[in-house]
Formats: sequence, C-alpha cells, structure tokens
Amino acid sequence: MDIIEITDINAPELDFYRQQKETHLLHYYEPDLGVFIAESPKVIERAIKGGYTPMSILCSRKDITGEAAGVIGAANVPVYTADDETITSVTGFKLIRGALCAMRRNELSSVSDICRDAKRIAVLENVVNPTNVGAIFRSAAALGMDAVILTESCSDPLYRRSSRVSMGTVFQVPWTFMSGNNTDMELLHSLGFKTAAMALEDDSVDIDDEKLNSEEKLAVILGAEGDGLSTETIRACDYTVCIPMSHEVDSLNVAAASAVAFYQLAHLKR
Repeated sequence: MDIIEITDINAPELDFYRQQKETHLLHYYEPDLGVFIAESPKVIERAIKGGYTPMSILCSRKDITGEAAGVIGAANVPVYTADDETITSVTGFKLIRGALCAMRRNELSSVSDICRDAKRIAVLENVVNPTNVGAIFRSAAALGMDAVILTESCSDPLYRRSSRVSMGTVFQVPWTFMSGNNTDMELLHSLGFKTAAMALEDDSVDIDDEKLNSEEKLAVILGAEGDGLSTETIRACDYTVCIPMSHEVDSLNVAAASAVAFYQLAHLKR
C-alpha cells in the first residue's frame, strides 16, 4: 500500500476524481472498457468481491486509519490523501463516506448468459434516475431476484450515485444492458420467460394473482419515472400487473413499486 500526500490537485493521477463527468469516465479508455468511481468503504469492498479491479483510492487523512482502513488494505493500490479541504477541491463535493475508489469496468455479459439459470428477473425500461436504479438493485438483491436487465437509456448502475444508493448490491446481482431503448419481448419469451408489465390498465391483474405467481420463469418489467412503460411494451407482455392501493393513490415511485413487486413475485418462490 502506497500512501501519497496530495501536493498538486491538478496532478494527472487525480484525473479520475477531478469533477469528471461519469459519461467521460465510461469512455476513458476507448476502445477498451472505461472507469467508474465507487464511493464508501462498503461499496468498494463489494465491488472488489464482485470481481472489479481497483486502480487507486482517494480519501482524507483521518479515514486512512479510520472507516476506510480495511478496504484500503484489501485494495492494495495507491492511496491519495490530504486534508478534507483539499479533497473537496479535487472532487468538487465534500466527501462524507470515507473513500472514493477508481475502478476498471468489466465486460458485460449477454442477456442470454445472465438469464441462463434465472427464474425471476427484473427488467428496467428507460429508468433514468440513478437513485431509483440504485434503490431497485438493493430491493432486487434483498428480495430474491436473480438478475436485472436494463434498456440502454437507463441510468448506468455503476454511476457513483446508483452504486452508493444500492449499498454495493449492483456488484452482487448479475446485470446487463439490453440492446436498444425498447424492451425486447421476443428475446425474453425465447428465453422461456413470461413477462409481467407493472402498469395500471383496465385488464391489470392484482399482484397476488395465483396464475401469475405460479409461473416458472417470470420477467417483472418496470418503466420510467412518470411516464411508466411504453404502450408497445405493455401490449407485448403476457400479464399487466397492478399493486392494489387505497386513498385514491394510483401509483408508487418506481423504486417503491419494485420492492413490493419483488417481495410478492420473487420472495414467495424461495
């Protein structure tokens, strides 16, 4: 472990942390795979256990022997450190979760590979809010979903906010992107999945529907914040599913809805 005191906040080795846009980090080594930033010791630890390669760590002096000590030892990479004010000057925000770690991205698996042994998967269509994506992954991990598939317009699960909100579960649940911005129903059906669109329609069945819950392989499909699923996706699904509600509330935030759906449709299968 090499502890390096920061003397120049513009040093090239700090490029990954210096207020970089995450889309820029995604393409940092093109045509090779890019970089992402993991935040907090718990998230970094789960990323390393999930097979991601750390490149360097940035943390304040007090955290080297404090909250970040364990993960610093496990990562075994250069550690750049300074006082809190200097760290904030580098990152553009106050670091309150112990450490940042620049990590290399791994090549994503195909949808077919991700789903090969899966019985219950979540499919996210155009979910662009990284906080919602992270919360959905946390629910998927906690409540027994086998994999998560995202359309290309979804927020990247490895973005710092997504992985942080997920508490690192994005590194525990298999996931990949589906080609294109629309959900590929034919592909999911070819893999043996019945498809369940979470949407409020005239023909929606309640989430505790007996036939729905007895399906051997089920893809639970959730749509964008506000607009929900596309009409084409809903029409192509085997089921349209709603969560019964009261007080004239017609919908939940997509992250909250995912937790209810996963508990009912995945938890009961375990």
